[in-house]
Amino acid sequence: MKGYVHVYTGNGKGKTTASIGLIVRALGHGLKVYMGQFMKGQKYGELNTLEKLGVLVDRFGTENCIISPENVTDLDLAKAKEGYRKVEEILLSKKYDLIVLDEICVSVYFNLITKEEILHLIEIKPEETELILTGRYAPKEVIERADLVTEMKEIKHYYNCGVMARDGIER
Repeated sequence: MKGYVHVYTGNGKGKTTASIGLIVRALGHGLKVYMGQFMKGQKYGELNTLEKLGVLVDRFGTENCIISPENVTDLDLAKAKEGYRKVEEILLSKKYDLIVLDEICVSVYFNLITKEEILHLIEIKPEETELILTGRYAPKEVIERADLVTEMKEIKHYYNCGVMARDGIER
């Protein structure tokens, strides 16, 4: 079966959630799944579920929330570079049918990796591997190279009224 490249981007909620839905569907059909999360080091509820389902999830972020490119630390940069090398190895191993690279697109905005590095990952993707790239601000060149692109558009969000992330809903 031919694998395609998906991009889930935009300012709306649901990019990671959509990719996890695809993971659950793939597991239901016996596919082997890998998830690499860039920029995320905090604890999220979905990690507990994915672990119980036997999904290998590598995390390439710190517990600090990066809010602007000026706030990136050397440790953030080192974790992203380590992640890039790891997912390159994962792709070349051909061990997985579905590979999700969560928040890799927004990592370009924060200068943690380059759009050329993402394009390289797309280029080395095995023909039969489905590759999912998530995150805001997906570079135009990545969008052009993808086979499927979904933009999550925020219409309204209670965060703007002061509601912080809640366990089981946003994290």
